[in-house]
Amino acid sequence: MNENQRIIEEYQRNGISKEVYEFGSKIEEKLKERFCYFDKIAEINQMKVIAAMQKHRVSAECFHAANGYGYNDLGRDTLEAVYAECFRGEDALVRPQITCGTHALALALMSNLRPGDELLSPVGKPYDTLEEVIGIRPSKGSLAEYNIHYRQVDLLPDGNFDFEGIKNAINEKTKMVTIQRSKGYATRPTLSVDKIGELIKFIKGIKKDVICMVDNCYGEFVEEKEPLEAGADLIVGSLIKNPGGGLAPIGGYIAGKEEYVKQASYRLTSPGLGKEVGASLGVIQSFYQGLFLAPTVVNSALKGAVFAANIYETLGFDVIPNSTESRHDIIQAVTFHKKEPMIAFCQGIQAAAPVDSYVTPEPWAMPGYDSDVIMAAGAFVQGSSIELSADGPVKPPYSVYFQGGLTWYHAKLGILMSLQKLYEQNLVNRELMC
Repeated sequence: MNENQRIIEEYQRNGISKEVYEFGSKIEEKLKERFCYFDKIAEINQMKVIAAMQKHRVSAECFHAANGYGYNDLGRDTLEAVYAECFRGEDALVRPQITCGTHALALALMSNLRPGDELLSPVGKPYDTLEEVIGIRPSKGSLAEYNIHYRQVDLLPDGNFDFEGIKNAINEKTKMVTIQRSKGYATRPTLSVDKIGELIKFIKGIKKDVICMVDNCYGEFVEEKEPLEAGADLIVGSLIKNPGGGLAPIGGYIAGKEEYVKQASYRLTSPGLGKEVGASLGVIQSFYQGLFLAPTVVNSALKGAVFAANIYETLGFDVIPNSTESRHDIIQAVTFHKKEPMIAFCQGIQAAAPVDSYVTPEPWAMPGYDSDVIMAAGAFVQGSSIELSADGPVKPPYSVYFQGGLTWYHAKLGILMSLQKLYEQNLVNRELMC
């Protein structure tokens, strides 16, 4: 038995039919050059991470668990210097006490805005969970309750910035601009670092003291540079997404201008204390190792996203980004226009997981969302979307958002299993697989 036959046999043992496997193999064969490009980006970013760790003298002592107040926590302070170096910022706040990406964003907003200030989103509606932070949907403790106002300028129908609308929206009260890099639960394009830089330059040309914050979730290490290098004042993200490399069990980061990072630290802990307190507990080594692995893990996730785009576009479904577009985050949207294939897709991703593969995901009323949501995530870390996962609101146009994959081979299996579920339920045109 040759190697190819052995591989087919192993996939069949994992529930993938020969027809689905062979279709996937034809798609994969066409992606070799694209995958090679991703490998080069990962190599550049790996060198960047190693150089930052060496410059700031990461040592075995950095991995010791601190507790209590966390004064003089060497590992925590060194890690924050490493993050600032990697992302080309003046300072960084990297803490297990930041519970998720939404918490990190809320922290950056609430610490740098004051009553009477105005927040502007020049890229349309923010991610669902941020709506309650801002007060678009009423919620206790929102920015709106503190008399912080919000304006929004939607993208143009072609996905470009509405520069005239942005210019008209900026006024003397505009204190901060929030730019969401990734698409969230929307079918708009993800923003490249260059596009973000173009937008920031335009905004600063109108009002130079506006704080420009980028929600960097899902975008870290996808390109050669990060938004701080394009003029952003702050970038914000979650450690159970790209920069945690699949090892960080919790946490978030804020990086950028020292003044704004310190403001966030005072909000996280207490005025007068700031970054001086907040012990790293027993997770600091996983933060370091996760960051070290992040460029390689992101590379695997990118390959999985492009593989998914090419498979589902070939089968006649709408995908964003499309099969050939440049990539600026790890998320792949597939629009089914019916809920049955959307649910089947997620059930396939779950069935391919190393954890909870026997669970069948169903739509449910998840806190923070305005409709039922279906989520597939058989992850080692709960909610970790750098691990293979898929989710989406169960409402028209029934788009599912696929992301993650700690290894390319697991991402590949997950996509093939998602197709297998559609194939078995006759939810896909089989003639297009020939």
